Amino acid sequence: MDDESQRREVISVSHLWAGYNHEPVLEDINLSVRELDFIGLIGPNGGGKTTLLKVLLGILEPTRGQVRVMGKSVRKGRRHVGYVPQSVDFDRDFPVRVWDVALMGRLGRRGLLERYTARDEEAVADKLRAVEMWHLRNEAIGELSGGQRQRVYIARALAAEPQILLLDEPMASVDPQVSVHLFEVLRTLNQQVTILLVSHDMLAISSYVKTVGCINRRLIYHGDREITADMLEDTYQCPIDLLAHGVPHRVFPEHGPEAVRR
Repeated sequence: MDDESQRREVISVSHLWAGYNHEPVLEDINLSVRELDFIGLIGPNGGGKTTLLKVLLGILEPTRGQVRVMGKSVRKGRRHVGYVPQSVDFDRDFPVRVWDVALMGRLGRRGLLERYTARDEEAVADKLRAVEMWHLRNEAIGELSGGQRQRVYIARALAAEPQILLLDEPMASVDPQVSVHLFEVLRTLNQQVTILLVSHDMLAISSYVKTVGCINRRLIYHGDREITADMLEDTYQCPIDLLAHGVPHRVFPEHGPEAVRR
């Protein structure tokens, strides 16, 4: 049986405040992430999910509070973090191969102007196989589907051999069937990597992550995977119905008396 107390803490967020132009977006956030956690964060647009990831990556400085990554400051600890953004802008006509994109993940592990080594190539090959993209390694990235590109970006993040993987809406541009496959890939990767995932996809939250948190300026996180109506109402600031139809879960706001429920 998994004993949480035996797993080391890899991210510690204590009384964090952060925002932009002196306006707070995150207020008094507290979060402890332990080794091999798979945490899903949901919440409304503008609620601070991406802002939290920016703080963990060292892109945004907190205005108050403390953040530690692998027991170190963010500046020193972020070398252990891989990141997959929500979207990547690129010229579809630019002739860059899947292999070249994934290889970019090794840039942070070598000195300026140093050539890639056999170890770099071995690591990239391993990650492309892990996301089932090895067979397309010589294809142009612009020729791939949205789901295939997302797998390449995950391989690029993993090529740095991180201990923590942060993902910001990784399924936003792919269809439901592809999403299911990608989450299965992530579940396998979670055997070796700690994952913190931001998503609006209730199927992912209810079916794949180990624990879930709701964030809208403040964070509600109890260390389990259950999404309660109270959690959602506190997060979205309106009455919420949580409806289950088979496997997926969807969130709908409560309609007024003039609406007809079917």
